[in-house]
Amino acid sequence: MTSVPTPIPSRTQFVLEEIKRRILTGRLTPGQALVEAELAAQFGVSKTPVREALKTLAGTGLVVMSQYKGVTVRMVDADMAREVYDVRLLLEPEALRRTVRRNASLDAARDALERADAADDTAERSLANREFHRALYLPCGNPLLGRMLDEVRDQAALVSAVAWASSPSWEREAGEHREILRLALGGDADGAARALHDHIASFVRRAFPDTAGDQGEEA
Repeated sequence: MTSVPTPIPSRTQFVLEEIKRRILTGRLTPGQALVEAELAAQFGVSKTPVREALKTLAGTGLVVMSQYKGVTVRMVDADMAREVYDVRLLLEPEALRRTVRRNASLDAARDALERADAADDTAERSLANREFHRALYLPCGNPLLGRMLDEVRDQAALVSAVAWASSPSWEREAGEHREILRLALGGDADGAARALHDHIASFVRRAFPDTAGDQGEEA
């Protein structure tokens, strides 16, 4: 009989998603210690699913495991932002260009944009914005490209959470999202890709001015 990969236990998945949500919405801040016993008590589970969840989050770059400091939420600085956004600038506009040229459905992107506009709090808006970007690149026709962008997705969201905490810019970014989607729905692959590139580059320049020389020039 062929063996089937063992899925992540439900308790571990629950803990993983909840810790991630708290990090990406600012409830857990960069540098904050994540103590297994405390988290286990909060979630009503043993330390084992917490430990496994933290290992997974370390693999995605959201937390850091240190022999001396234990587990902490990853710190965000200009160097980290530059690394993550360099990858996005190289890959995400091209993925969107391919999505549009394939005439792939953008219904999920439209739905995510509507959820972001209707969000009652920062957490809901942040999660909807993440889904909007993913809905643009995921139908690009290259699963590997989609997975590569997924790998930096959480780290990009962490950068955004830190930036929004100090300088909220929801309205500006919502307007840019609407323009990107308008171009994409109109079949303008190159225009949508340029608008997305400018959107990503301008955000990181505003949030981390030290990266300005590395993010290209605005159109």
